Amino acid sequence: MKPTTAISLGLFAAWAAHDAEELITMAPTSRGVFRQLPRGLPIPRSLRERGLSQKHVNVSLCLMAVPVALSAVAGIKTDGKSPWFRGGLLAFGVHGFTHMTNSVAKRGYTTGVATAPVIVVPYWLLARYVLRQQGVNGSNKRVNATALAAIPLTLGVHLISAALLREGSLGPALQPEDAER
Repeated sequence: MKPTTAISLGLFAAWAAHDAEELITMAPTSRGVFRQLPRGLPIPRSLRERGLSQKHVNVSLCLMAVPVALSAVAGIKTDGKSPWFRGGLLAFGVHGFTHMTNSVAKRGYTTGVATAPVIVVPYWLLARYVLRQQGVNGSNKRVNATALAAIPLTLGVHLISAALLREGSLGPALQPEDAER
């Protein structure tokens, strides 16, 4: 197997391993995370109070699997030269640092932080090294633009999940004993 094929497949594998953590932890931790965000952020009250449901997380991860898989395929087809693959790789690596930064800011666990330093960031660094060894240079405008597109893509995935699930997108309703905490 060519090194560029291995790292292209590795993007999807690393994403899947990392998202397994998110699959397990995002819904139960989301209520606390949303509650701690600054009040000035335009987050619906229902989302602050209830967080995300497990169904919402499941649908969102399935939706995100499509562009990640297609990015990996683009990497395989182009020996790692595709801006889509390289942008996806850049976005994946940088997003690992956001998980760690979020946990520092929260001063506690946030979803994704357990696998970010042991899977996401090491894979990203290795993939960048392999690409350089194979003569594929770092970023350019197209790669950076593709990476930045991950921000609205992520928001879009969550909005689509919310639209599909409606009320089912929200976590469990706040119980009276929880309201006192």
